[in-house]
Amino acid sequence: MLKSLAVAKEKWGGSNSLIDQWLGHRSQLLASYCELANLPPYEKEHRRLPDLGEIQSFCALVVDYVSEGHFEVYDQVVSACEKTGEENLALARKLMPQIAKTTDFALDFNDKYTGIHDHDQVVELDQDLSKLGQMMETRFDLEDRLLEAVHQVHA
Repeated sequence: MLKSLAVAKEKWGGSNSLIDQWLGHRSQLLASYCELANLPPYEKEHRRLPDLGEIQSFCALVVDYVSEGHFEVYDQVVSACEKTGEENLALARKLMPQIAKTTDFALDFNDKYTGIHDHDQVVELDQDLSKLGQMMETRFDLEDRLLEAVHQVHA
């Protein structure tokens, strides 16, 4: 996921503020995910359970990221796709329901881990983080397809 983010930043970064904002927030989410999941470059030799505050902070980033997409970014993306013709608009309309499925998964993850009060409630965290990582990878691939369409408008 970090490699695809680097490719996305190289390909589309600096082309417009919407894309830069989106990629910046994706970067923050990925860094927090890697740290919580004990993945490189945040891998620790002596793994420990994350603090409950770390989990809740990560959940807030997840909700912020998916909310930003649905309530701010995607409308602008669809509008930009309308300007480039029916093909890009059809692409946006095709991808939005697929992205919505990833949102549902992310919100379920948030609901499960936001209200935790002790470490006994994080027994499945590693397993859930793995599933969330797969979902995020799918979402980022779908979003990158939208980014390509927006980039065509601003290129």
